[in-house]
Amino acid sequence: MAYTTIDNPNEHFQINLWTGNSSTPRTISNGEFKPDFLWMFHRSNVGSCPGAIFNSTVVPGADASAHGGNANGKYTGLMSYWDGALGGMDFYRYGYLSGLTSTGFTCTAGTDASVPMYRNNQNGYTYVAWQWKANGGTTTAFSENGNHPGGLRQTNTAAGFSLITYTGTGANANCQFAHGLPSTPEMVIFKRMDAANYWATYHKAIGDDNKLALQITDGLDADGAFMNSTIPDSTNITVGGTSVHTNADNGKYICFAWSPIKGYSKFGKYVGNANADGAFVYTGFKPAWVMVKGITSNGYHWRIHDNKRDPHNEVQERLSANSSDAAYSGTSGNDYMDFLSNGFKLRSTRSDANVANITYIYMAFAENPFVTSTGVPTTAR
Repeated sequence: MAYTTIDNPNEHFQINLWTGNSSTPRTISNGEFKPDFLWMFHRSNVGSCPGAIFNSTVVPGADASAHGGNANGKYTGLMSYWDGALGGMDFYRYGYLSGLTSTGFTCTAGTDASVPMYRNNQNGYTYVAWQWKANGGTTTAFSENGNHPGGLRQTNTAAGFSLITYTGTGANANCQFAHGLPSTPEMVIFKRMDAANYWATYHKAIGDDNKLALQITDGLDADGAFMNSTIPDSTNITVGGTSVHTNADNGKYICFAWSPIKGYSKFGKYVGNANADGAFVYTGFKPAWVMVKGITSNGYHWRIHDNKRDPHNEVQERLSANSSDAAYSGTSGNDYMDFLSNGFKLRSTRSDANVANITYIYMAFAENPFVTSTGVPTTAR
């Protein structure tokens, strides 16, 4: 049996770093594919750098009103971080991203001086963009059928990733849509585009009656309504009609769903030990990107690390999906870890990634499989 079906993860997942130069527009290329799901952070500006999320189904420049927005501008993207001060319309009405290309995206120095967080090419500032490939913006339509929502789906079956937009029905039972993935999804993130509701998040480790929220540090929330107390199966994702986070009547939603691919992606959990000789987490590949979240207590951030910001061990620079803090790589309380040839190992005694007896979930994508489909092993960093 092959060790992996993806010998070159770069064909499905990419990371770009750049320093702003104030040119508009500026093209950033990943050299491989059109980024169907693009997650971008301003690394160097404290208080003005929430994560901005874009997709190729609802392309930058589309009419915001078609996706629940008002008439104040065009759709650009969503923010992963929301602190309560921003109204729903502010999630997607400023010109943060000027377009997607066949191998990347174009960004802008920004024109709204009151909204610095939306600029992504300010002179001297640093940025990162994480990019996933779905189907290049080519979608398959599915129709509303009784209680079941209708919408658009694009899927990369090789990499186990689906990007789905849909309109809620508000029905209280038997509300589902096909995810198109090669196996049961183990990580699903929902976001309502026409209101400031939670980034309702499912992970295989949390069961069917809990949810997490990507934009806050809370642990498990006993809210079975958002998926109608039904975990995804090999065909469908279920949503709950009593939850505004996933299925309000006529609500406009986007859903990101991943199933695991051997040697490329992994979704799991571990328990912290508060020791510099922390847990080793086996993934079956050398990680390019890892996000971890403590779930058995409140107060733990969604910490994100990658191999471009830290090309050598220890992996130190952190960003948080739930925070507008700038990237941090100091020495106190950091989330240090090592990226190894077949997983990652925690190296911090006090951090959001390795507190004693706290259960953490993780989501990881590969730089290289541990062993290729032809039996060639990868090397450690």
